Amino acid sequence: MHPVRRQRLYVVLIIAVFSTAAAGLVTYALRGNINLFYPPAEVVAGEAPVGQPIRVGGMVVEGSLQRAQDSLQIRFQLTDFKDSVEVVYVGILPDLFDEGQGAVASGVLNDDGVLEATEILAKHDENYMPPEVVHALESSGYDEKGTAK
Repeated sequence: MHPVRRQRLYVVLIIAVFSTAAAGLVTYALRGNINLFYPPAEVVAGEAPVGQPIRVGGMVVEGSLQRAQDSLQIRFQLTDFKDSVEVVYVGILPDLFDEGQGAVASGVLNDDGVLEATEILAKHDENYMPPEVVHALESSGYDEKGTAK
């Protein structure tokens, strides 16, 4: 093989190896940042991964909100009107968070089936509902108000 062609082949091979390594490292880094959405029925059915970041959305169950007296810990349940998931959150809730309203909780599901939330998102007005929550409620046969279709 001609020396110039051999040098070009080495350059192309080095670029290909480094490009493949870079793509692999980027894919590996982004894999840990994926947050999949699960409705409460799928979480209760065991379809949600334990110990990995997920999002669970639904309506906050009336009367389920419990605030700790000595800390910022809050417990409540999210429902899609089929099943409910208990959520534990430590922090300040959004202003529009309330019982009977739509919410999405991001966090990690523990072995007991309780979502240990790191972030709570609430709808921003009386007409808006996060698309994931609407889809979860529709798939369970209910609308945003909890009325069976």
